[in-house]
Amino acid sequence: MHRTNLEYNLCESNRISFLNHCTPTQAQEVEDTKVCHAYKKGEQIFNESAIPLGVYCVISGVVKLVRTNLDGKEQILRFAQPGDVLAYRALIANEPLVSSAVCVENAVVCFIPKNVFFKILDENAAISKELLKALSHELGVAEERVQSLAQKSVRERLAEALLFLYETFKSNNLEKDVIAITLPREDIANIVGTATETVIRLLSEFKTDKLIELDGKKIKLLDKAKLEKISRASV
Repeated sequence: MHRTNLEYNLCESNRISFLNHCTPTQAQEVEDTKVCHAYKKGEQIFNESAIPLGVYCVISGVVKLVRTNLDGKEQILRFAQPGDVLAYRALIANEPLVSSAVCVENAVVCFIPKNVFFKILDENAAISKELLKALSHELGVAEERVQSLAQKSVRERLAEALLFLYETFKSNNLEKDVIAITLPREDIANIVGTATETVIRLLSEFKTDKLIELDGKKIKLLDKAKLEKISRASV
């Protein structure tokens, strides 16, 4: 694993969302104890089933949270971007991690030891509230995903996934209506919960129907309203 230790100053550490609620003393404590690494695309940050020893904060890049099914197939649960905090749920619950974190692109991630993290939680109610809100949102998204996998067709789920990717990375979008992250078809299949070949076939159908435009891995949404309608056909 080609990781590089980095020194990130307090200004750069302020990209960590929960630090916005820290007192200057708490922020400095994080600054003094955190360890930052530069990861290459495809490298793993932490492994499913491991016991977390702290939390991981994304400073730059994109990270996917993945879980391996019993048949060995990967399922992408969600993506993390700059400012997001990872592994805090398992750490607070004193449970093993339920997913692995893998870099979708080159990323910088800072590790904060659990003793520092818990000390700040004990001292700062605003941070506890912020993390509770984040956890509640994640649970809501997870419930929607379970419902989608159970009730929707693959075609509906693919339309939903394309809209999800567009909205998730919208702030990074440099081209109108283009999904601002290039993922291999296998990753899209792992979001949808189907075979890669099925995604390739359905993307071709969406292109024929003038719902999307394909240029290599780049996907442009030509008719978001129609994709939204398709994604909700079973609702």
